[in-house]
This record gives sequence, C-alpha cells and structure tokens, in this order.
Amino acid sequence: MIKVSLFRALMVAAGMLVAVVAAAPANAEVVIDINKGKVEPLPIAVTDFLQGELGQKISDVVAADLKRSGLFAPINKGAFIEKISNPDATPRFEDWKVINAQALVTGRVTQEGDGRLKAEFRLWDTFGSKQMTGQQFFTQPENWRRVAHIIADAIYESVTGEKGYFDTRIVYVAESGPKTARKRQLAIMDQDGFNARALTNSNDIVLTPRFSPNRQEVTYMSFENQQPRVYLLQLETGQREVVGNFPGMTFSPRFSPDGQRVIMSLQQDGNANIYTMDLRSRTTTRLTNTAAIDTAPSYSPDGSQIAFESDRGGGQQIYVMGADGSGQRRISFGDGRYSTPVWSPRGDLIAFTKQSGGKFSIGVMKPDGSGERILTTGFHNEGPTWAPNGRVLMFFRQGAGAGGPQLYSIDISGYNEQPIQTQGFASDPAWSPLLE
Repeated sequence: MIKVSLFRALMVAAGMLVAVVAAAPANAEVVIDINKGKVEPLPIAVTDFLQGELGQKISDVVAADLKRSGLFAPINKGAFIEKISNPDATPRFEDWKVINAQALVTGRVTQEGDGRLKAEFRLWDTFGSKQMTGQQFFTQPENWRRVAHIIADAIYESVTGEKGYFDTRIVYVAESGPKTARKRQLAIMDQDGFNARALTNSNDIVLTPRFSPNRQEVTYMSFENQQPRVYLLQLETGQREVVGNFPGMTFSPRFSPDGQRVIMSLQQDGNANIYTMDLRSRTTTRLTNTAAIDTAPSYSPDGSQIAFESDRGGGQQIYVMGADGSGQRRISFGDGRYSTPVWSPRGDLIAFTKQSGGKFSIGVMKPDGSGERILTTGFHNEGPTWAPNGRVLMFFRQGAGAGGPQLYSIDISGYNEQPIQTQGFASDPAWSPLLE
C-alpha cells in the first residue's frame, strides 16, 4: 500500500488543472554524485508503461530525457528478462541485476471516466531491492509529453538529490532563408525541441528573448518599423506591449529576479549605459555612466548584484556591480575578449562567451573572477543560457560554412555536449524556470 500526499499541482496551457500525487520516497541507495566532474552514466531500465501506445510513448520520452542529461544510460529493451505485467507488484530484482540495471522504472497509463489521463510510475533500486519513489499524475491526454518530462524530473531528483530541468521550455530566435536575407522570428519549444511554435510572424528582426521569473512573459528586442524597441510578450495570450520609447538603440533586455524590473543597455551619443525600468511605474534608473559601451546586464539570483560587459578598459571584459550601480569592478582578466555574462540560478557561477585566437568559447567563472573554465570552443559559439538547476548550459553555434546557427547543450563539467533539434536554424536561446 503506497502512502500518498499532495506533491504538485500545475496549470497547463489550456487552463486545465493537473493534479499530481506522490509517494513518500524511501532512502535511496542509488545515488549519482553530480559534483565530481565527469560522471559515469547510471544504467537504468525504463520499461514500457502499460498499457497501449501512449504508455510506450511516455516511457520513451522519459528514457530520452534521462539519456540526454548524460547521467543515465537507458538499457536496450531487448535485453530485458522480466516482462512487467503488473507495475504495482515487486519486480524480480535478480532479473534486472543480471543485465546490470541499477535502477528500474515501471509504470501504467489509464483513462479515467471523466476523460483524464492517469499516469503512474515507480522507481526501483534493483540492487537495494526496494522502491525509491512512486507517483501518479492526472491530466488531459494532449499533455502526455509534459507528464513524461515531470516523471523524468522526479527520477532525476530522486537519484541526484537535485531538481531536474526537463519540464521546461526554451524561447529562441528561429532563423530561415539565405544568410544575406535571413528572416528571424521569436519561437518557443519544449527543452527537447518538441512542440515548437512561432511567437511572432513578421519580417522585423527580433533579438535577445528572455523569460520572466513568472514563466508566462518574455522580454525581447525588435526592429519593428525600423525602430529598435524592447517589448513584453504574454506567452499564453499573445498580448504585447512596448516597455518604453527610448532615444537611440536599446539592447539586451532582461528581467530582475522578482520580475518587477527590466534591465537593459541604452545607446546615446555613441556610448551605451545600463538602465533599469520599474515595470509598474515605468520610471528608469541609470546604473552606469561612462563613455564606453556597457551592455548585456544579468542579475544575480538574489537580485543584489549585476554582471555586465564593458569595453571601458580598452576591450570587452566582464564587470560586476551592486544592483544600485555601486562598486563596479572588473572580474575577467584572461587573454581575449569576454561578453554575454549570465549568472547561474545557483549563484555560484557566471557563464560567458570568450573570443580568443580567432575562435569563440563558452566558459564559466566564479563571481569574483576566479576558477575560469572553458567548456567548449568552436568557430562561433555564443549566447549561453542556464537550465533552472544550474547544471546545464545551452548556447548557439554558427559554423564556418554557409549554413545557419544551431542550438547545443553542455554540462557545466564540460562533458555531454549535444545538439538540440530544431525545425530550422536557431539562435539566442533562453531557458525557462521549471513550469508549474
């Protein structure tokens, strides 16, 4: 008998409530230490959820999420010895030990009388011969992929002890057409590249989309009517508004952690400085005042500090200042030029783009500038964005040929670099917080 308690409630795009119920987890012996650099993936068996095609689809998405993290190695189903006919029954652990499945996932999908989908799963520690966690979810059938991502997050958290990042979305710039006449639209998709849809539909250039902490709003820059402006876009309603009409150019808008302000760079008289705008009062506050170009600001997760790039020292470097503009100090001192600083959601690292030796790298450093590590280098890598758990980065890469940019992800250890499948060329990704 599973003791259940309310685990999570989430609102889907159609406005229907999805209730989520979870079992009280046992103390897990299957653990992945994700703090030790390169990790040997954990062999895990993800069985087809009973019953029918939809159950298999959900289990396939769960396995794909776990594999893409680089921390799990789903075992080929052809190697399975036991055929699961009752996911509530204790499995024959010896059959799973033989194929070295250190963890086992079983599940069931059924249709409720009111038409809702009920998805259940259990995670088993095969060598410890016990259940680690078990949960059940209720939703509309069209939301089955979200349920799969939530299950993958629950497995990830149970084994690693940290929140997952699979039930998230990516907003990005979708690019199409020849390089000399490229069309750029705002688009959004699930973190695995599925359920992509356009958010804008015009020939106006769009740049630097960024999520609000409330997950339902995006800020971005557009050259609509040849006028560079910062917009706010409500994802669910499509309602759009201009943040403000500023003289000159506006760049790199980004929300504050509380979602009450937008920080951006405004160009006037040949130089650019950083301003914040209160979204309620629409008042602006200037934070930097130099003859240089100060741009790409990013708040620390507690809102107390801001990282930004500036060429005030003669070349692009990363600086940090207080949220009120005080204590401006340079933190990058390596060879080359540094740009696009982005503070980790954990607060422990700042990701950046580095240009040196004719190549572009994505790297991380501590907020005081120490511990710089390059994660990946290529012809043109740019635009890092963090997964909400601070363990994975996404960025875009432009090759040397005639093709367009593509999205990639990489672990902060520098391992497990993977392409993200999109319908066309893609750039400027921004990762959402976990959905709710």
